[in-house]
Amino acid sequence: MRPNYKYYRLNYQIPSATFRLLDDQGKQIGIVTKEEALRMAQSESKDLVEISSSAKPPVVKLIDFKKFKYLEAKKEREAKKKVKNVGVKEVRLRPFIGQHDLEVRLNQGREFLEEGNQLKINLKFSGREFAHKEFGFAVINKFIAALSDISKVDRPPRFEGKMLVAMLVFQKKTKNEEKQS
Repeated sequence: MRPNYKYYRLNYQIPSATFRLLDDQGKQIGIVTKEEALRMAQSESKDLVEISSSAKPPVVKLIDFKKFKYLEAKKEREAKKKVKNVGVKEVRLRPFIGQHDLEVRLNQGREFLEEGNQLKINLKFSGREFAHKEFGFAVINKFIAALSDISKVDRPPRFEGKMLVAMLVFQKKTKNEEKQS
Protein backbone atom coordinates (compact mmCIF):
# COMPACT_ATOMS: atom_id res chain seq x y z
CA MET A 1 0.00 0.00 0.00
CA ARG A 2 1.09 3.57 -0.63
CA PRO A 3 1.84 5.54 2.57
CA ASN A 4 -0.51 8.45 1.72
CA TYR A 5 -3.28 6.17 0.43
CA LYS A 6 -6.66 7.11 1.84
CA TYR A 7 -9.02 4.22 2.51
CA TYR A 8 -12.77 4.63 1.93
CA ARG A 9 -15.48 2.21 2.99
CA LEU A 10 -17.88 1.36 0.18
CA ASN A 11 -21.42 -0.02 0.02
CA TYR A 12 -21.60 -3.13 2.28
CA GLN A 13 -18.38 -2.24 4.15
CA ILE A 14 -20.09 0.67 5.93
CA PRO A 15 -20.87 -0.60 9.45
CA SER A 16 -23.56 1.90 10.47
CA ALA A 17 -27.25 0.98 10.15
CA THR A 18 -28.33 4.59 9.36
CA PHE A 19 -26.41 7.50 7.94
CA ARG A 20 -26.71 10.98 6.44
CA LEU A 21 -26.85 10.58 2.67
CA LEU A 22 -25.59 13.16 0.17
CA ASP A 23 -25.99 13.05 -3.61
CA ASP A 24 -23.12 13.54 -6.09
CA GLN A 25 -23.55 17.34 -6.07
CA GLY A 26 -23.24 17.38 -2.26
CA LYS A 27 -26.94 18.12 -1.62
CA GLN A 28 -28.38 16.40 1.40
CA ILE A 29 -30.91 13.64 0.71
CA GLY A 30 -31.48 12.97 4.41
CA ILE A 31 -30.93 10.34 7.08
CA VAL A 32 -31.67 6.92 5.59
CA THR A 33 -31.20 3.27 6.49
CA LYS A 34 -28.43 1.20 4.98
CA GLU A 35 -30.84 -1.01 2.99
CA GLU A 36 -32.69 1.96 1.50
CA ALA A 37 -29.43 3.67 0.52
CA LEU A 38 -28.08 0.47 -1.07
CA ARG A 39 -31.29 0.16 -3.12
CA MET A 40 -30.95 3.78 -4.28
CA ALA A 41 -27.29 3.23 -5.21
CA GLN A 42 -28.08 0.06 -7.14
CA SER A 43 -30.94 1.69 -9.07
CA GLU A 44 -28.71 4.62 -10.10
CA SER A 45 -25.67 2.29 -10.62
CA LYS A 46 -23.57 4.31 -8.20
CA ASP A 47 -21.68 3.53 -5.00
CA LEU A 48 -22.08 4.54 -1.37
CA VAL A 49 -18.82 6.11 -0.17
CA GLU A 50 -18.28 6.88 3.52
CA ILE A 51 -16.98 10.44 3.72
CA SER A 52 -16.97 11.08 7.45
CA SER A 53 -17.14 8.10 9.80
CA SER A 54 -16.67 10.22 12.95
CA ALA A 55 -19.87 12.25 12.44
CA LYS A 56 -23.11 11.28 14.19
CA PRO A 57 -24.67 9.78 12.06
CA PRO A 58 -21.82 9.01 9.58
CA VAL A 59 -21.87 10.95 6.30
CA VAL A 60 -22.13 8.86 3.13
CA LYS A 61 -22.10 10.11 -0.45
CA LEU A 62 -23.99 8.52 -3.34
CA ILE A 63 -21.52 8.80 -6.24
CA ASP A 64 -19.62 6.79 -8.84
CA PHE A 65 -16.49 5.74 -6.89
CA LYS A 66 -14.11 5.91 -9.88
CA LYS A 67 -15.25 9.46 -10.60
CA PHE A 68 -14.86 10.31 -6.91
CA LYS A 69 -11.25 9.00 -6.86
CA TYR A 70 -10.47 10.91 -10.06
CA LEU A 71 -11.80 14.18 -8.61
CA GLU A 72 -9.81 13.65 -5.38
CA ALA A 73 -6.61 13.01 -7.35
CA LYS A 74 -7.31 16.14 -9.42
CA LYS A 75 -7.70 18.25 -6.25
CA GLU A 76 -4.43 16.83 -4.92
CA ARG A 77 -2.58 17.68 -8.14
CA GLU A 78 -3.94 21.25 -8.04
CA ALA A 79 -2.81 21.61 -4.43
CA LYS A 80 0.69 20.40 -5.34
CA LYS A 81 0.91 23.00 -8.11
CA LYS A 82 0.23 25.82 -5.66
CA VAL A 83 2.90 24.75 -3.16
CA LYS A 84 6.18 26.68 -3.58
CA ASN A 85 9.32 24.71 -2.86
CA VAL A 86 11.50 26.97 -0.75
CA GLY A 87 15.08 25.89 -0.37
CA VAL A 88 18.17 27.23 1.31
CA LYS A 89 20.91 28.35 -1.06
CA GLU A 90 24.41 29.05 0.18
CA VAL A 91 27.05 31.63 -0.71
CA ARG A 92 30.59 31.21 0.61
CA LEU A 93 32.81 34.20 1.30
CA ARG A 94 36.26 34.86 2.79
CA PRO A 95 37.35 37.74 5.07
CA PHE A 96 39.79 39.13 2.46
CA ILE A 97 37.68 38.56 -0.66
CA GLY A 98 38.38 40.63 -3.77
CA GLN A 99 35.89 43.28 -4.92
CA HIS A 100 35.00 41.47 -8.17
CA ASP A 101 34.55 38.15 -6.38
CA LEU A 102 32.24 39.85 -3.88
CA GLU A 103 30.17 41.34 -6.73
CA VAL A 104 29.84 37.91 -8.36
CA ARG A 105 28.62 36.42 -5.05
CA LEU A 106 26.20 39.36 -4.64
CA ASN A 107 24.70 38.65 -8.08
CA GLN A 108 24.34 34.95 -7.22
CA GLY A 109 22.74 35.83 -3.88
CA ARG A 110 20.33 38.25 -5.56
CA GLU A 111 19.25 35.53 -8.03
CA PHE A 112 18.70 33.00 -5.24
CA LEU A 113 16.59 35.46 -3.25
CA GLU A 114 14.51 36.52 -6.26
CA GLU A 115 13.71 32.84 -6.94
CA GLY A 116 12.16 32.74 -3.46
CA ASN A 117 14.92 30.80 -1.72
CA GLN A 118 16.51 31.60 1.60
CA LEU A 119 20.15 32.65 1.41
CA LYS A 120 22.74 31.38 3.86
CA ILE A 121 25.96 33.40 3.92
CA ASN A 122 29.02 31.49 5.12
CA LEU A 123 32.24 33.38 5.77
CA LYS A 124 35.06 30.96 6.55
CA PHE A 125 38.11 31.91 8.58
CA SER A 126 41.31 29.90 8.36
CA GLY A 127 44.68 30.21 10.07
CA ARG A 128 45.61 33.72 11.20
CA GLU A 129 42.48 35.25 9.68
CA PHE A 130 40.65 34.23 12.85
CA ALA A 131 42.61 36.87 14.77
CA HIS A 132 40.91 39.60 12.72
CA LYS A 133 37.22 38.85 13.08
CA GLU A 134 36.37 42.50 12.39
CA PHE A 135 37.29 42.05 8.70
CA GLY A 136 34.85 39.15 8.45
CA PHE A 137 32.07 41.18 10.06
CA ALA A 138 32.82 44.08 7.70
CA VAL A 139 32.53 41.84 4.61
CA ILE A 140 29.35 40.12 5.75
CA ASN A 141 27.69 43.42 6.75
CA LYS A 142 28.63 44.92 3.37
CA PHE A 143 27.06 41.87 1.68
CA ILE A 144 23.86 42.16 3.74
CA ALA A 145 23.63 45.92 3.08
CA ALA A 146 24.00 45.39 -0.68
CA LEU A 147 21.04 42.96 -0.67
CA SER A 148 18.91 44.94 1.79
CA ASP A 149 16.69 46.26 -1.02
CA ILE A 150 15.21 42.78 -1.69
CA SER A 151 15.85 40.92 1.56
CA LYS A 152 15.63 41.04 5.30
CA VAL A 153 17.94 39.45 7.85
CA ASP A 154 16.44 36.25 9.22
CA ARG A 155 19.45 35.38 11.36
CA PRO A 156 22.10 38.03 12.09
CA PRO A 157 25.81 37.16 11.67
CA ARG A 158 27.16 34.86 14.36
CA PHE A 159 29.92 32.32 14.74
CA GLU A 160 29.44 28.61 14.26
CA GLY A 161 32.92 27.21 14.85
CA LYS A 162 35.30 28.93 12.40
CA MET A 163 32.42 30.11 10.21
CA LEU A 164 30.58 33.39 10.45
CA VAL A 165 27.01 32.59 9.36
CA ALA A 166 24.02 34.81 8.51
CA MET A 167 20.66 34.06 6.90
CA LEU A 168 18.62 36.26 4.54
CA VAL A 169 15.07 35.81 3.25
CA PHE A 170 13.39 37.44 0.25
CA GLN A 171 11.12 40.37 1.02
CA LYS A 172 9.29 42.42 -1.57
CA LYS A 173 9.12 46.08 -0.69
CA THR A 174 5.63 47.51 -0.50
CA LYS A 175 4.74 50.61 -2.55
CA ASN A 176 4.81 52.78 0.60
CA GLU A 177 8.38 51.69 1.39
CA GLU A 178 9.47 52.39 -2.21
CA LYS A 179 8.05 55.95 -2.05
CA GLN A 180 9.91 56.65 1.21
CA SER A 181 13.27 55.52 -0.26
